[in-house]
Amino acid sequence: MDGTIINLVSGSNAKLDEASMNARVKISCSSSPAELDLSCFMVGPDGRVPADDYFIFYNQPADPQRAVRFEPIDKYSGEFVIDLRALQSSGVEKCVFAATLDGPGTFAEVRGCKISAAAGNTELVFAITEGKAETSLVLAELYRHGQGFKLRAVGRGFHGGLKPLAEAHGVEVEDEPAAAELSASIAEAAAATAASPPGQPAPPLKLNLTKIDLHKQQVALSLRKKNIEQEKARVAVVFDASGSMSALYQKGVVQRAFERILAVAASMDDDGMLDVWFFATKSKRMPSVGETGYEDYVKRTYPGPRMFGGLGIGNNEPVVMADILKKYTKEDPGILPVYVVFFSDGGIYETRKISKLLIDSSKHNIFWQFVGLGQADYGVLRELDDLQGRYVDNADFFALDDLDEVSDEELYDRLFNEFPKWLREAREKGVIRS
Repeated sequence: MDGTIINLVSGSNAKLDEASMNARVKISCSSSPAELDLSCFMVGPDGRVPADDYFIFYNQPADPQRAVRFEPIDKYSGEFVIDLRALQSSGVEKCVFAATLDGPGTFAEVRGCKISAAAGNTELVFAITEGKAETSLVLAELYRHGQGFKLRAVGRGFHGGLKPLAEAHGVEVEDEPAAAELSASIAEAAAATAASPPGQPAPPLKLNLTKIDLHKQQVALSLRKKNIEQEKARVAVVFDASGSMSALYQKGVVQRAFERILAVAASMDDDGMLDVWFFATKSKRMPSVGETGYEDYVKRTYPGPRMFGGLGIGNNEPVVMADILKKYTKEDPGILPVYVVFFSDGGIYETRKISKLLIDSSKHNIFWQFVGLGQADYGVLRELDDLQGRYVDNADFFALDDLDEVSDEELYDRLFNEFPKWLREAREKGVIRS
């Protein structure tokens, strides 16, 4: 940037440009043994968050006043956009910026880690030059100073990942409680916070920050937006396992996509189980899975490219679509809607067969949500709105350049874009009787 760049060392501080109304705090690294989970704790004078709404991270990207907003960039970097006026008028004393390794390794293996705060013509930069043997790191604090703010370089590490880091700032992370315990903990913490006398510190907030529960929070918000939060459905996911998908399996993209759809099943399915299929030239059903036993599910059930030979390397959507129809209409029929999320990286050419299967299934209680991965040839899937002959419009399609770069909010909002409309029309025509 044009202007003044001030380099900080651990323990030092400097002012942000007081004339600026906004600041951008960026955290990044050049290499890391695992993805970085970036977070901001908006704490009061007691050093603790006043409520869980003030713990900002990828699954809760803004506080209620939107004084701080998180914008992910990639797996190893992200920015917090700060409305300095809103922050000044709030009860927040300081913002604590931290990073946690979401996987193996320590910060001793992270290279090029730094935090910068840009406001007006001034940029403050703190580079971590000495590796830390911890898995979480508080990088810096943005705190009040007169009518403005200062940034203090910290570089303090925490062993044990997110749990000790969160607890140090008033958020208590429980060890894998059940979903009912999670809801009770949040309700209890919220009630206790509301009941605390003014000026008295609130008790620690109890949150379960496991991957699936974090995804479920956003699923609930998206369902509420669409006015279908009470809906129950049987949920299935289909993954393209053709040769062109190999890199996405190796990079863990498919596992992460699976976890995000598992949260849909955990929220909507009558028994919380997700039905799973893989397909290439052939198709294969996999064991259904719930909130326990999901770790490394994709690796365990379809461990790598060397296994793809069993299903071939081509794209044959009709074979897996036919098997899904067989399961839900003949082998295991039911009255609940069936919501199928179908991932493909393109190469769609069986237009006539796919069209016929969609037409045939339009009189059954099955909705198809197709998701394209990357810029590819999706053929008939791009023309679903114009597909004639269906009893009810029973499918939707959208494509994503990079699934990992899409927030939970955007993903779930798009997944539920056409589903509510289908539910209404399917019930009006007697396709759904639940």
